[in-house]
Amino acid sequence: MASNVEDDDVEFQKHAKYFKRFLHILPERLASHDSTRVTIAFFAVSGLDVLNSLDLLTDSFQQDIINWIYKLQVVPGPGDRPAGGIQGSSTFDVLPGSTVHNGLQQYRWGHLAITYTGIAVLVALGDDLSRLNRRAIIEGVAAVQRDDGSFSATIEGSEHDMRFVYCAAAICAMLNDWGQVDRQKMAEYIMNSIRYDYGISQHYEMESHGGTTFCAIAALELSGQLHLLTDEVRERIIRWLVFRQEDGFQGRPNKPVDTCYAFWIGATLKILGAFELTNFKDNRDYVLSTQDTTVGGFSKWPQAYTDPFHTYFGLCGLSFLNEAGLQEVVPTLNISQRAYRHLQELQRNWGVERDGHGCSNGQVALHIE
Repeated sequence: MASNVEDDDVEFQKHAKYFKRFLHILPERLASHDSTRVTIAFFAVSGLDVLNSLDLLTDSFQQDIINWIYKLQVVPGPGDRPAGGIQGSSTFDVLPGSTVHNGLQQYRWGHLAITYTGIAVLVALGDDLSRLNRRAIIEGVAAVQRDDGSFSATIEGSEHDMRFVYCAAAICAMLNDWGQVDRQKMAEYIMNSIRYDYGISQHYEMESHGGTTFCAIAALELSGQLHLLTDEVRERIIRWLVFRQEDGFQGRPNKPVDTCYAFWIGATLKILGAFELTNFKDNRDYVLSTQDTTVGGFSKWPQAYTDPFHTYFGLCGLSFLNEAGLQEVVPTLNISQRAYRHLQELQRNWGVERDGHGCSNGQVALHIE
């Protein structure tokens, strides 16, 4: 369980060892998350990256992680449904001879959240993404866009809401290709989800939420459409976000503060250029109050159990506060500045391969400060 701290030190080495353990074994209490192992690996690998501690992983172990991600890639064959992407774990693999549906083994299809986090892991580990079937992935993203502009997680249908809008935008931005994705429709969905209080909801007519406000604003920025927010709407969204701070940040009005919103609210304010309106000291003090100084990790609340999700986002929140010793985090893509520079280099190389001078029509290169 997390323990209150009497000083203001961040336990860098303990947090790094904490993440490293999650790359070797999944604790029993997280066994139900086996189907989303890629996302857990994202928190661990990206956490080590933000901590400047990727060197704790041997080169061979980093390569093992990269190879594992590629093994989870789903590439449809000719005539199959456009289900390209990355699956969450080998849990979804089906033994030979099992039921095949429309040319795909049952449960073998890409998942938007897993595809996004899987690509982010590859980028953080310095992979060149050469083994990704980028066309199949982008076709898979377009295939799960709904008529209202939102996205489902998978080709088989699932919840369709702002979380997957963000994942779709992040995937297309990282691969620098929007294919047949309808960005205008996506933006309409986002704009129609701004609530009466100017927070943004997970889906139409739902409650404003800090996490989905981030997803919406980041998706607009990644797709080059943040200008659709008028000055008045932008200022009111900022007001709603700033009002989420008590000492740390809450995700919704009248809810307790929670470590992860140091990222969700902080990153959104960063994108909107208004993070300086927050109280840095109170934010930092709260995040550190959820730090486990014995074995590492952060929890959502003081004296609660730690987990890789809140540990990673707690560190991201501290990075936004310019905590010494932490990598800068790019708020839109939720990756380190170091990983982002590597991604930019890959995109420049892809541009040269395509046409000798840059991006082809319909593509938006990343220029995020």
